[in-house]
Amino acid sequence: MAPVADKARAEAERRPGTGTAVGAKLEEGRLHLVGLELVRVLLPLRKAWVSEAGSFSQRDSLLVRAIVRLISPAGGVDESEGWGECAALPEPTYSAEYTAGAVEVSERYILPALLGADVARAEDVAPALSSLKGHRMAKAAFEAALLDAGLRCAGVRMADFLAGLSDTGRKPRESVMAGVAVGLPRSLPELLDEVAERVGEGYRRVKLKITPGWDEEPVAAVRRQWPELMLFADANGSYAALPFPEAVARLGRLDGYALACLEQPLGDDDLTGHARLAPQLATPLCLDEPLTSLASVATALDIGACSVVNLKAGRLGGLLEAVRAHDLCAKRKVPVWCGGMVETGVGRAANLALAALPNFSLPGDLSASGRFFEKDVTAPLGVSSDGTILLPAVPGSGAVVDGEGLEAFSAWRRWWPARSR
Repeated sequence: MAPVADKARAEAERRPGTGTAVGAKLEEGRLHLVGLELVRVLLPLRKAWVSEAGSFSQRDSLLVRAIVRLISPAGGVDESEGWGECAALPEPTYSAEYTAGAVEVSERYILPALLGADVARAEDVAPALSSLKGHRMAKAAFEAALLDAGLRCAGVRMADFLAGLSDTGRKPRESVMAGVAVGLPRSLPELLDEVAERVGEGYRRVKLKITPGWDEEPVAAVRRQWPELMLFADANGSYAALPFPEAVARLGRLDGYALACLEQPLGDDDLTGHARLAPQLATPLCLDEPLTSLASVATALDIGACSVVNLKAGRLGGLLEAVRAHDLCAKRKVPVWCGGMVETGVGRAANLALAALPNFSLPGDLSASGRFFEKDVTAPLGVSSDGTILLPAVPGSGAVVDGEGLEAFSAWRRWWPARSR
């Protein structure tokens, strides 16, 4: 039998850009890297974010800006900038990656490798960084920035490009269902007040953070008040500390509340535990933290560790790998949804383009800009009255970086020019 990684790639992988209109347009000309910039931003949150995966009151985030130049066969020159965001949280509480670490690895290893290889295309980022282990969220930010810049040069939306890569052969949606995650509150009344606020804003799905001792009561209270609302519950691995029978018993009590899925109850290194747990619950089991590659998604599905998949481009190492994982799940008829990491509008726009793919059949962590920030570093993104978010009609990710906001929230900016020609 072939290794899991080989099987997964046989099902889902192809060379990014091949056979797409975008790839053909870029191949007609010569794409050159002008330079890369790191921007570290500190955005105050409207309300402190609290979960088992970390607590913080400001979003300390690393943004990547790429400038590329497309020279046409006739000699015309088109120069565009693109943006990417490293999804790592301020502290290593969700994964081993964190913002300051992403800065360090970017400056010491990623930038020299990309500049040394003269990488200007998103599909060349992974090969150029193949000797660098881990740090997927940092790598993904550079891939997204170069992809955004190249697509703006080509005049193509990111959602259309990603759909062109997908084996599903379908066009992207023009809008995606909005969803919102609610952090761990200080009290039940506070939770109900926030859910009421989010439902009033038009969100179709609410995800509740749970932990042992804060699980059945909040889920039951929300379900009583909103019997038709789509509900997720996310444990961020917090039930790993319990003896397995107790975890099964506690989580089994949630089966009566019509949850669309139960996300990551056990540890992020415990695929076999989730495979043991899944058949003992009526609620569909979803995985997040362990799914860091196409191969890991295939393994989780092979052993029955989940029946729903949370796809995060940053956690998987980039948008291109996320498309492959989406296609793998689509072929196996496993629904996926797009997870969030309290991103700024830069990361949120890329998530929106990804979530327009057809197998994103459940609402993800896609919310309006104002959900977390009073003022973002991009133009505002809003939820329509029907509970959806419209895809932008402009090339690239559609993120419009607000110079004033960027200036207000930037801790520093550092520019690395490409090699002179």
